[in-house]
Amino acid sequence: MNPANNVCDALGRELAAIDPASEVTEADLARSRARSLAFAGTEGSLGTGSRALKKRDARVSSLALRRQPVPVRRRVVLAAAAAVLLVGGIVTADVILPGYSGASAEAAQALHSAASASIKTSDPVVGPGQYLKVATTAVSSGGVAQQGGTSAAWLDKTTGEVYVPADRSQEWVWNRGARVPTQFFSASAEAAWKEIEKKVSGSPGFKAEIVRADGGAFYGGPQNVINGMSLDEIPTIPRDPKELLKLIYDRTVGAGPSAEIEAVVTIADTLRTGIVPADLRAALYEAAALIPGVTLTEQQATLDGRTGVAIGIEGPFGGGRQDIIIDPDTGLMIGERKIALKATDVFPAGTATEWTSIRTSVVDSAP
Repeated sequence: MNPANNVCDALGRELAAIDPASEVTEADLARSRARSLAFAGTEGSLGTGSRALKKRDARVSSLALRRQPVPVRRRVVLAAAAAVLLVGGIVTADVILPGYSGASAEAAQALHSAASASIKTSDPVVGPGQYLKVATTAVSSGGVAQQGGTSAAWLDKTTGEVYVPADRSQEWVWNRGARVPTQFFSASAEAAWKEIEKKVSGSPGFKAEIVRADGGAFYGGPQNVINGMSLDEIPTIPRDPKELLKLIYDRTVGAGPSAEIEAVVTIADTLRTGIVPADLRAALYEAAALIPGVTLTEQQATLDGRTGVAIGIEGPFGGGRQDIIIDPDTGLMIGERKIALKATDVFPAGTATEWTSIRTSVVDSAP
Protein backbone atom coordinates (compact mmCIF):
# COMPACT_ATOMS: atom_id res chain seq x y z
CA MET A 1 0.00 0.00 0.00
CA ASN A 2 2.05 2.80 -1.24
CA PRO A 3 0.76 6.19 0.00
CA ALA A 4 0.89 7.55 -3.45
CA ASN A 5 -1.99 5.69 -4.92
CA ASN A 6 -4.65 8.34 -4.98
CA VAL A 7 -3.64 11.13 -2.68
CA CYS A 8 -1.36 13.89 -3.85
CA ASP A 9 0.72 15.96 -1.52
CA ALA A 10 0.90 19.72 -1.57
CA LEU A 11 4.03 19.67 -3.69
CA GLY A 12 3.16 16.69 -5.84
CA ARG A 13 -0.52 17.29 -6.38
CA GLU A 14 0.18 18.09 -10.00
CA LEU A 15 1.52 14.58 -10.41
CA ALA A 16 -1.94 13.14 -9.96
CA ALA A 17 -3.60 15.37 -12.51
CA ILE A 18 -3.79 14.97 -16.23
CA ASP A 19 -2.50 18.46 -16.95
CA PRO A 20 0.17 20.36 -15.05
CA ALA A 21 -1.17 22.84 -12.51
CA SER A 22 -0.01 26.41 -12.42
CA GLU A 23 2.33 25.68 -9.53
CA VAL A 24 4.24 22.98 -11.39
CA THR A 25 7.89 23.90 -11.61
CA GLU A 26 10.25 23.39 -14.50
CA ALA A 27 12.00 20.76 -12.41
CA ASP A 28 8.70 18.88 -12.01
CA LEU A 29 8.03 19.00 -15.73
CA ALA A 30 11.54 17.90 -16.55
CA ARG A 31 11.37 14.98 -14.20
CA SER A 32 8.12 13.84 -15.74
CA ARG A 33 9.55 14.13 -19.23
CA ALA A 34 12.51 11.96 -18.24
CA ARG A 35 10.21 9.21 -17.05
CA SER A 36 8.01 9.42 -20.11
CA LEU A 37 10.98 9.20 -22.46
CA ALA A 38 12.33 6.17 -20.70
CA PHE A 39 9.03 4.32 -20.99
CA ALA A 40 7.95 5.32 -24.46
CA GLY A 41 11.38 5.08 -26.03
CA THR A 42 11.17 8.50 -27.61
CA GLU A 43 13.97 11.02 -27.66
CA GLY A 44 14.13 14.60 -26.61
CA SER A 45 15.02 16.88 -23.77
CA LEU A 46 13.26 17.20 -20.44
CA GLY A 47 10.84 20.00 -20.04
CA THR A 48 7.24 19.60 -21.16
CA GLY A 49 5.57 16.38 -20.02
CA SER A 50 4.10 16.11 -16.53
CA ARG A 51 1.56 13.33 -16.56
CA ALA A 52 3.81 10.40 -15.71
CA LEU A 53 5.41 12.34 -12.91
CA LYS A 54 2.07 13.31 -11.56
CA LYS A 55 1.01 9.72 -11.45
CA ARG A 56 4.14 8.78 -9.58
CA ASP A 57 3.77 11.34 -6.84
CA ALA A 58 0.08 10.78 -6.66
CA ARG A 59 0.85 7.23 -5.81
CA VAL A 60 3.42 8.35 -3.33
CA SER A 61 1.03 10.55 -1.48
CA SER A 62 -1.86 8.21 -1.78
CA LEU A 63 -0.22 5.54 0.14
CA ALA A 64 -2.34 5.74 1.93
CA LEU A 65 -2.94 2.96 -0.47
CA ARG A 66 0.95 3.73 -5.63
CA ARG A 67 3.30 3.57 -5.53
CA GLN A 68 4.04 4.82 -2.16
CA PRO A 69 0.90 3.85 -0.34
CA VAL A 70 -2.42 2.88 -1.58
CA PRO A 71 -2.63 5.06 -4.55
CA VAL A 72 -4.33 3.66 -7.53
CA ARG A 73 -2.62 4.13 -10.81
CA ARG A 74 -3.06 2.84 -14.30
CA ARG A 75 -0.47 1.54 -16.70
CA VAL A 76 0.18 -2.15 -16.88
CA VAL A 77 -1.70 -4.77 -18.86
CA LEU A 78 -1.54 -8.54 -18.81
CA ALA A 79 -3.12 -11.25 -20.87
CA ALA A 80 -4.11 -14.85 -20.54
CA ALA A 81 -3.75 -18.15 -22.31
CA ALA A 82 -6.49 -20.52 -23.15
CA ALA A 83 -6.58 -23.33 -20.55
CA VAL A 84 -9.64 -23.74 -18.42
CA LEU A 85 -8.99 -23.71 -14.71
CA LEU A 86 -11.06 -23.15 -11.62
CA VAL A 87 -9.42 -21.51 -8.64
CA GLY A 88 -11.53 -20.64 -5.64
CA GLY A 89 -14.52 -20.12 -7.85
CA ILE A 90 -12.66 -17.95 -10.36
CA VAL A 91 -12.69 -19.18 -13.95
CA THR A 92 -9.24 -18.84 -15.44
CA ALA A 93 -9.31 -19.80 -19.02
CA ASP A 94 -11.33 -19.33 -22.05
CA VAL A 95 -11.55 -15.75 -20.88
CA ILE A 96 -10.02 -14.01 -23.84
CA LEU A 97 -12.15 -11.03 -24.81
CA PRO A 98 -13.36 -10.83 -28.41
CA GLY A 99 -10.61 -9.46 -30.61
CA TYR A 100 -7.94 -9.97 -27.95
CA SER A 101 -5.23 -12.59 -27.96
CA GLY A 102 -4.31 -12.34 -24.30
CA ALA A 103 -0.94 -12.63 -22.59
CA SER A 104 1.79 -15.00 -23.67
CA ALA A 105 1.40 -18.63 -22.57
CA GLU A 106 4.24 -18.27 -20.03
CA ALA A 107 2.79 -15.08 -18.54
CA ALA A 108 -0.71 -16.53 -18.41
CA GLN A 109 0.53 -19.62 -16.58
CA ALA A 110 2.42 -17.50 -14.05
CA LEU A 111 -0.68 -15.37 -13.48
CA HIS A 112 -2.93 -18.40 -13.09
CA SER A 113 -0.49 -19.78 -10.51
CA ALA A 114 -0.43 -16.45 -8.68
CA ALA A 115 -4.22 -16.40 -8.60
CA SER A 116 -4.28 -19.90 -7.15
CA ALA A 117 -1.69 -18.99 -4.52
CA SER A 118 -3.68 -15.88 -3.60
CA ILE A 119 -6.79 -17.90 -2.88
CA LYS A 120 -4.78 -20.22 -0.64
CA THR A 121 -3.13 -17.36 1.25
CA SER A 122 -5.20 -16.00 4.11
CA ASP A 123 -5.66 -12.26 4.33
CA PRO A 124 -4.08 -10.73 7.46
CA VAL A 125 -6.52 -10.42 10.35
CA VAL A 126 -6.53 -6.95 11.89
CA GLY A 127 -8.16 -7.00 15.30
CA PRO A 128 -9.66 -4.13 17.31
CA GLY A 129 -6.97 -1.60 18.17
CA GLN A 130 -4.56 -3.07 15.62
CA TYR A 131 -3.34 -1.78 12.26
CA LEU A 132 -2.42 -3.18 8.89
CA LYS A 133 1.03 -1.73 8.26
CA VAL A 134 1.86 -1.22 4.61
CA ALA A 135 5.55 -0.41 4.25
CA THR A 136 6.87 0.83 0.94
CA THR A 137 10.17 1.77 -0.59
CA ALA A 138 9.83 3.78 -3.78
CA VAL A 139 12.36 5.01 -6.31
CA SER A 140 11.41 7.46 -9.03
CA SER A 141 13.20 9.64 -11.54
CA GLY A 142 13.80 13.37 -11.38
CA GLY A 143 15.35 15.72 -13.89
CA VAL A 144 15.79 19.21 -15.28
CA ALA A 145 16.05 20.68 -18.74
CA GLN A 146 19.34 22.47 -19.41
CA GLN A 147 20.51 25.07 -21.86
CA GLY A 148 21.33 23.79 -25.31
CA GLY A 149 18.55 21.21 -25.32
CA THR A 150 20.31 18.79 -22.97
CA SER A 151 18.88 17.36 -19.77
CA ALA A 152 20.08 16.02 -16.44
CA ALA A 153 18.46 13.26 -14.41
CA TRP A 154 18.70 11.38 -11.15
CA LEU A 155 16.79 8.83 -9.07
CA ASP A 156 15.01 9.70 -5.80
CA LYS A 157 14.16 7.23 -3.03
CA THR A 158 11.34 7.55 -0.52
CA THR A 159 10.29 5.18 2.25
CA GLY A 160 7.06 5.18 4.17
CA GLU A 161 4.60 3.24 6.25
CA VAL A 162 0.84 3.55 6.19
CA TYR A 163 -1.10 2.31 9.19
CA VAL A 164 -4.64 1.22 8.35
CA PRO A 165 -6.97 0.69 11.33
CA ALA A 166 -9.28 -2.30 11.62
CA ASP A 167 -12.16 0.13 11.08
CA ARG A 168 -11.00 1.85 7.88
CA SER A 169 -13.27 4.82 8.48
CA GLN A 170 -11.15 5.78 11.48
CA GLU A 171 -7.81 7.59 11.49
CA TRP A 172 -5.03 6.35 9.23
CA VAL A 173 -1.43 7.30 9.85
CA TRP A 174 1.19 7.83 7.17
CA ASN A 175 4.78 7.94 8.36
CA ARG A 176 6.22 9.50 5.26
CA GLY A 177 9.96 9.61 4.69
CA ALA A 178 11.88 12.36 2.96
CA ARG A 179 12.58 12.15 -0.77
CA VAL A 180 16.31 11.74 -1.17
CA PRO A 181 18.37 11.50 -4.40
CA THR A 182 20.27 8.21 -4.55
CA GLN A 183 21.83 8.17 -8.02
CA PHE A 184 22.89 10.93 -10.39
CA PHE A 185 23.53 10.24 -14.07
CA SER A 186 25.90 13.16 -14.59
CA ALA A 187 27.82 15.79 -12.67
CA SER A 188 25.45 18.42 -14.03
CA ALA A 189 22.49 16.49 -12.59
CA GLU A 190 24.00 16.55 -9.13
CA ALA A 191 24.74 20.26 -9.44
CA ALA A 192 21.19 20.92 -10.61
CA TRP A 193 19.74 19.01 -7.67
CA LYS A 194 21.77 21.03 -5.18
CA GLU A 195 20.24 24.20 -6.56
CA ILE A 196 16.74 22.72 -6.42
CA GLU A 197 17.32 21.48 -2.87
CA LYS A 198 17.86 25.03 -1.69
CA LYS A 199 14.33 25.90 -2.80
CA VAL A 200 12.41 22.76 -1.80
CA SER A 201 14.15 21.75 1.42
CA GLY A 202 11.48 21.36 4.08
CA SER A 203 8.64 21.50 1.57
CA PRO A 204 5.83 18.90 1.66
CA GLY A 205 6.87 15.94 -0.43
CA PHE A 206 10.56 16.43 0.29
CA LYS A 207 10.64 16.42 4.09
CA ALA A 208 9.82 13.56 6.45
CA GLU A 209 6.46 13.95 8.16
CA ILE A 210 3.63 12.09 9.85
CA VAL A 211 0.23 12.65 8.24
CA ARG A 212 -3.07 11.65 9.81
CA ALA A 213 -6.49 11.45 8.19
CA ASP A 214 -9.79 9.73 8.81
CA GLY A 215 -10.44 7.08 6.19
CA GLY A 216 -6.97 7.61 4.73
CA ALA A 217 -7.96 10.87 3.01
CA PHE A 218 -4.45 12.28 3.18
CA TYR A 219 -4.20 15.84 1.90
CA GLY A 220 -7.93 15.68 1.24
CA GLY A 221 -7.80 12.87 -1.32
CA PRO A 222 -9.77 9.68 -0.57
CA GLN A 223 -8.25 6.25 -1.01
CA ASN A 224 -9.43 4.36 -4.10
CA VAL A 225 -8.84 1.36 -6.34
CA ILE A 226 -9.50 0.57 -10.01
CA ASN A 227 -8.95 4.19 -11.00
CA GLY A 228 -11.33 6.02 -8.71
CA MET A 229 -13.55 3.44 -7.01
CA SER A 230 -13.81 3.91 -3.25
CA LEU A 231 -12.68 1.29 -0.76
CA ASP A 232 -16.33 0.77 0.19
CA GLU A 233 -16.96 -0.39 -3.38
CA ILE A 234 -14.41 -3.21 -3.24
CA PRO A 235 -17.10 -5.86 -2.47
CA THR A 236 -19.01 -4.81 -5.61
CA ILE A 237 -16.06 -5.10 -8.00
CA PRO A 238 -16.51 -8.08 -10.35
CA ARG A 239 -14.46 -11.18 -9.56
CA ASP A 240 -15.07 -12.61 -13.00
CA PRO A 241 -11.88 -11.88 -15.02
CA LYS A 242 -13.72 -10.83 -18.18
CA GLU A 243 -16.06 -8.48 -16.37
CA LEU A 244 -13.22 -7.09 -14.27
CA LEU A 245 -11.04 -6.36 -17.28
CA LYS A 246 -13.98 -4.70 -19.03
CA LEU A 247 -14.49 -2.52 -15.96
CA ILE A 248 -10.82 -1.54 -16.00
CA TYR A 249 -10.92 -0.71 -19.70
CA ASP A 250 -14.11 1.33 -19.22
CA ARG A 251 -12.58 3.33 -16.37
CA THR A 252 -9.38 4.12 -18.29
CA VAL A 253 -10.78 5.00 -21.72
CA GLY A 254 -8.46 7.39 -23.54
CA ALA A 255 -5.76 7.29 -20.87
CA GLY A 256 -2.14 6.37 -21.37
CA PRO A 257 -0.24 5.29 -24.48
CA SER A 258 -2.59 2.31 -24.95
CA ALA A 259 -5.58 0.64 -23.31
CA GLU A 260 -3.42 -2.38 -22.48
CA ILE A 261 -0.70 -0.40 -20.73
CA GLU A 262 -3.28 1.58 -18.75
CA ALA A 263 -4.97 -1.64 -17.68
CA VAL A 264 -1.70 -3.07 -16.39
CA VAL A 265 -0.94 0.15 -14.53
CA THR A 266 -4.39 0.12 -12.96
CA ILE A 267 -3.87 -3.46 -11.82
CA ALA A 268 -0.45 -2.60 -10.38
CA ASP A 269 -1.80 0.49 -8.62
CA THR A 270 -4.64 -1.46 -7.07
CA LEU A 271 -2.40 -4.30 -5.89
CA ARG A 272 0.11 -1.82 -4.52
CA THR A 273 -2.40 -0.54 -1.98
CA GLY A 274 -1.75 -3.67 0.08
CA ILE A 275 -5.39 -3.91 1.18
CA VAL A 276 -6.88 -5.85 -1.71
CA PRO A 277 -8.60 -9.04 -0.46
CA ALA A 278 -7.37 -12.39 -1.75
CA ASP A 279 -10.33 -13.08 -4.06
CA LEU A 280 -9.99 -9.70 -5.81
CA ARG A 281 -6.22 -10.09 -6.01
CA ALA A 282 -6.70 -13.43 -7.76
CA ALA A 283 -9.25 -11.91 -10.13
CA LEU A 284 -6.85 -9.08 -11.00
CA TYR A 285 -4.16 -11.61 -11.95
CA GLU A 286 -6.64 -13.51 -14.11
CA ALA A 287 -7.76 -10.27 -15.75
CA ALA A 288 -4.12 -9.42 -16.43
CA ALA A 289 -3.76 -12.74 -18.19
CA LEU A 290 -6.30 -11.52 -20.72
CA ILE A 291 -4.29 -8.47 -21.73
CA PRO A 292 -2.53 -8.60 -25.11
CA GLY A 293 1.18 -7.83 -24.95
CA VAL A 294 1.77 -9.09 -21.42
CA THR A 295 4.76 -11.42 -21.18
CA LEU A 296 6.86 -13.22 -18.61
CA THR A 297 9.88 -10.92 -18.41
CA GLU A 298 11.93 -12.66 -15.73
CA GLN A 299 11.60 -15.95 -13.83
CA GLN A 300 13.78 -14.75 -10.93
CA ALA A 301 13.36 -11.00 -10.54
CA THR A 302 14.82 -9.43 -7.40
CA LEU A 303 13.36 -6.21 -6.05
CA ASP A 304 14.43 -4.65 -2.76
CA GLY A 305 15.93 -7.93 -1.54
CA ARG A 306 13.03 -10.21 -2.46
CA THR A 307 12.68 -12.46 -5.49
CA GLY A 308 9.63 -13.27 -7.54
CA VAL A 309 8.23 -13.72 -11.04
CA ALA A 310 8.10 -10.61 -13.25
CA ILE A 311 5.19 -10.05 -15.63
CA GLY A 312 5.34 -7.00 -17.87
CA ILE A 313 4.30 -5.07 -20.94
CA GLU A 314 6.40 -2.87 -23.21
CA GLY A 315 5.67 0.69 -24.21
CA PRO A 316 4.42 1.47 -27.73
CA PHE A 317 7.91 2.18 -29.10
CA GLY A 318 9.76 -0.54 -27.22
CA GLY A 319 11.70 1.99 -25.18
CA GLY A 320 10.43 0.93 -21.77
CA ARG A 321 8.61 -1.81 -19.90
CA GLN A 322 6.28 -1.89 -16.90
CA ASP A 323 6.66 -4.96 -14.67
CA ILE A 324 4.67 -6.42 -11.82
CA ILE A 325 6.70 -8.74 -9.58
CA ILE A 326 4.78 -11.45 -7.76
CA ASP A 327 5.73 -13.88 -4.98
CA PRO A 328 4.83 -17.23 -6.60
CA ASP A 329 4.33 -18.90 -3.21
CA THR A 330 1.80 -16.45 -1.77
CA GLY A 331 0.44 -14.58 -4.77
CA LEU A 332 1.28 -11.29 -3.07
CA MET A 333 2.74 -8.50 -5.18
CA ILE A 334 6.34 -7.84 -4.17
CA GLY A 335 6.34 -4.62 -6.13
CA GLU A 336 6.49 -2.99 -9.53
CA ARG A 337 9.15 -1.42 -11.68
CA LYS A 338 9.65 0.51 -14.89
CA ILE A 339 12.69 -0.37 -17.02
CA ALA A 340 14.28 1.75 -19.75
CA LEU A 341 14.93 -0.78 -22.52
CA LYS A 342 16.65 1.73 -24.76
CA ALA A 343 19.17 4.39 -23.84
CA THR A 344 17.79 7.93 -23.82
CA ASP A 345 19.53 11.26 -23.48
CA VAL A 346 19.29 10.84 -19.71
CA PHE A 347 19.04 7.13 -18.82
CA PRO A 348 21.29 4.22 -19.87
CA ALA A 349 19.52 1.16 -21.25
CA GLY A 350 18.47 -1.22 -18.49
CA THR A 351 17.92 1.49 -15.88
CA ALA A 352 15.04 0.90 -13.49
CA THR A 353 13.69 4.45 -13.70
CA GLU A 354 10.95 3.75 -11.19
CA TRP A 355 10.17 0.97 -8.73
CA THR A 356 8.18 0.35 -5.58
CA SER A 357 8.30 -2.55 -3.13
CA ILE A 358 5.51 -3.40 -0.70
CA ARG A 359 5.48 -5.28 2.60
CA THR A 360 2.44 -5.77 4.82
CA SER A 361 2.13 -6.84 8.46
CA VAL A 362 -0.24 -6.47 11.41
CA VAL A 363 0.94 -4.26 14.27
CA ASP A 364 -0.52 -3.20 17.61
CA SER A 365 0.17 0.52 17.39
CA ALA A 366 0.81 3.43 15.05
CA PRO A 367 3.07 6.49 15.40
